[in-house]
Amino acid sequence: MAQIPDPRSAQLRPLPNLIFASRWLQLPLYLGLILAQCVYVFHFWVELWHLIEAALGNDEALAKLVSSIGYKSTAPLVTLNETVIMLVVLALIDVVMISNLLIMVIVGGYETFVSRMRLEGHPDQPEWLSHVNASVLKVKLATAIIGISSIHLLKTFINAGNYELQVLQWQTIIHVVFLLSALAIAMTDRLLARSVHE
Repeated sequence: MAQIPDPRSAQLRPLPNLIFASRWLQLPLYLGLILAQCVYVFHFWVELWHLIEAALGNDEALAKLVSSIGYKSTAPLVTLNETVIMLVVLALIDVVMISNLLIMVIVGGYETFVSRMRLEGHPDQPEWLSHVNASVLKVKLATAIIGISSIHLLKTFINAGNYELQVLQWQTIIHVVFLLSALAIAMTDRLLARSVHE
C-alpha cells in the first residue's frame, strides 16, 4: 500500500516557492497598520485628556475640543455643554471602532493571507478568528464600516446646524450605499456557500 506523502515535507519548485513566499511582502503593511493603531491610541488619550481638563474648567482645553469636533455656536462657550460632551464622546467611540477595524484587518488579514498564528486554545483568541476566511473577513469589515459610518452620521446630525443641507444629504446617501453594499456582500457569500454545499 502506497504511503501518503506528508504535505509539510513537500518541496516546492523555485518559482512556486518564490510566488508563495511573496505573501511575506504584506508583513510591512500589517506592521504599518500597527503603527497607525498607536497613533489612534495617542489621539484617543489626547482627546480624553482635553475633555477631562475642559470639565475641570480649563478654557484652553475647551477651545481645543470645540475646534477638533467642528462645533459652532452663536453664543460663546464658557463651559462644557451637553452637545459638546456628546460630540466628543462620539468622536472617542469613533476612534475605538476604527481601532477595532484595524485589529480585524491586522489579525484576520495576517491569519488569512500571510501565516497561521497558531492561537488555538489561547484564552485571548478572538471568537471570530476560529472560523475566519476571506469571506468572513469581508462581511465583518463591511459591518464595522457601517458602524463607523453610523457614528459619523450621528455626529453630523447632532451638529446639523453647522452643516449645509447638501452635506447632510450626501452623508446620508453614502451611509445607505454602505448598508446596501454590506447586504450585497452578505447575500453573495450566502449564495456562494449554498452553491458549494449543493
